[in-house]
Amino acid sequence: MLFIGDDWAEAHHDIEIVDESGRRLARRRLPEGVDGLAGLHALVADHLAEDAEAEQVVIGIETDRGPWVQALIVAGYTVYAVNPLQAARYRERHGTGGAKSDPGDAHVLAELVRLDRAHHRPVAGDSAVAEHVKVLARTHQSMIWSRQRQTNALRSMLREFYPAALAAFGEDLAGRDALAILGVAPSPEGGRRLSQSKITATLRRAGRQRNLQSTTEEIQAALRTPQLQAHPGVVDAYAAAVRSLVAVIAELVTQTEVLRAEVEAGFGRHPDAEIYLSQPGLGTVLGARVLAEFGDDPHRYADPKARKNYSGMAPITRASGTRRIVLARYARNRRLADALYRQAFAALSTSPGARAYYDGQRARGATHHQALRALANRLVGILHGCLRHHRRYDEATGWPSHTAPAAAA
Repeated sequence: MLFIGDDWAEAHHDIEIVDESGRRLARRRLPEGVDGLAGLHALVADHLAEDAEAEQVVIGIETDRGPWVQALIVAGYTVYAVNPLQAARYRERHGTGGAKSDPGDAHVLAELVRLDRAHHRPVAGDSAVAEHVKVLARTHQSMIWSRQRQTNALRSMLREFYPAALAAFGEDLAGRDALAILGVAPSPEGGRRLSQSKITATLRRAGRQRNLQSTTEEIQAALRTPQLQAHPGVVDAYAAAVRSLVAVIAELVTQTEVLRAEVEAGFGRHPDAEIYLSQPGLGTVLGARVLAEFGDDPHRYADPKARKNYSGMAPITRASGTRRIVLARYARNRRLADALYRQAFAALSTSPGARAYYDGQRARGATHHQALRALANRLVGILHGCLRHHRRYDEATGWPSHTAPAAAA
């Protein structure tokens, strides 16, 4: 067998090849792309026995994404995606002086997969549909986060010179009404000059069809409320900045909806979509995010505990001597944790079993967030069972201890 450490960068890869005894066979810096991959294959061919198979080449690299990793998997190599934090801790095993270099990191990765690969998992092979959904779902979520950051910046700016706009639209600054009115009246003076007919026409162009008159009156009254004035010399600058932010947010809103449609279409083509949609609290978008982050390789998670640990919902225990504390996981997949937390909150109103489980956690002294994390952890276990047995969610099966008393009554 050959063990390869691959310390990757944007433009190159530092490669080290060792044999089963740990003897270094080669060390190279290869360029990113086709030429670099061809060079890696040539190195493997120089040191691998003629009768050996491709899976006898074991590679450690600190990522599981990108064309380079996909090419290694297609070539038949066994690829381990090592968490950078684990690699950093493993580096301390080879020296405590704090020295670090790219060739040194390649050596650490090669030694890690040679000696400790039993404690890590190879990169799973998700289907093309799952990868398709993953790209779309992550981009859609990132765009929502970007929209929220821009909206927060807009709110902060309005608070400094245009508080009447906050009184008119509240927290819904990314809504169609707020974007339309702020687009034509980005300053306090412009807002005070708006007539009811102008506001109504603007709202109608933005797509509002109901409650036009009442909404118009509320917006006009809010924009004309007395407010403290900003320095006259900076009002025009603020107005120009608001106009730009409104244009950016409006485009983000439009493209988010476009991506949402793509996410729903891609998720609907996956064979497990019905199982995900049957889970309490999961709709099309949240279901697509959960599928994207968990993947669909049936061999990735050995048991429900492995899936729960990866989800970040399972707590961690720190025990030393007589001291023992249970904490939430800090290092986790943020995208997956966000989707599961939202699922747990939505499940409270759709699943009696989930609601009873949450109430039981609160009765034992858990806070709202602790109870939601515990519920999300339980829902992950139920999802694992449904996927393993290819069955849709069933309330009585998922919550037997909570549904049995209700059925008896």
